[in-house]
Amino acid sequence: MSVRPENTFAHTTLDALVKIDEQIAHLKDNAYTKAASPERFNTAKAGLEAKGFKVTVAENKDDAFEKLKTLIPAGVSLNVAHSTTLEELGFINYLMGETPYDNVRTKILAETDPAKQAELRRVLGTTVDYFLTSMCAITEDGIMAHGDFSGSKVGGVAFGAKNVIVVVGSNKIVKDEAEAQKRIDELCIPFASAFSREVFKAPGTVMSNYQVIRQANPFNPDRIQVLLINEALGA
Repeated sequence: MSVRPENTFAHTTLDALVKIDEQIAHLKDNAYTKAASPERFNTAKAGLEAKGFKVTVAENKDDAFEKLKTLIPAGVSLNVAHSTTLEELGFINYLMGETPYDNVRTKILAETDPAKQAELRRVLGTTVDYFLTSMCAITEDGIMAHGDFSGSKVGGVAFGAKNVIVVVGSNKIVKDEAEAQKRIDELCIPFASAFSREVFKAPGTVMSNYQVIRQANPFNPDRIQVLLINEALGA
């Protein structure tokens, strides 16, 4: 077992941003940041499997870090949507070093011309062998919901990438689709706006693209798999 890298992005976690951004100060100790009960965790796992998704369970961050590596074959092309969950796992820092993968993310970030980088995100970033992301919410009956501003995330998940691994903490588990939208409106978008203010010096952000995944594709059921972590991670 390797040592899980330190998260060098800790200054942009929800816990950090609520301390410096008064617009989201009310989100401290929000109910949607808490880990799910064992009963709810098991219900969501069963719901995902009933929808046709392959689910791997991890008990904590260290377990999740090791299991995630085993889910990605050596030599494949790999890209990662921005994910506080993956940052908290140390997986983004892991990808910044030497790995057995063809790390497309590094190639994209190496391009300094904004227009050319955007084209790389569109053409190369969403059509990799493995695309890693998280979700804003997972319902108890196995429906997943998320979104983004640019489309680079939802595009890779919806169709572009050959394989998708969703890495998600149990704090993302909600009752149903209505509550998934509620979690997004009350927690995810305010957090993303605070992130934009801190990182991009923008006034905030919006979720231009909203995607609900209600079941696995019956013609390719193994394309999207879920690493479900039994603790709270990300926002």
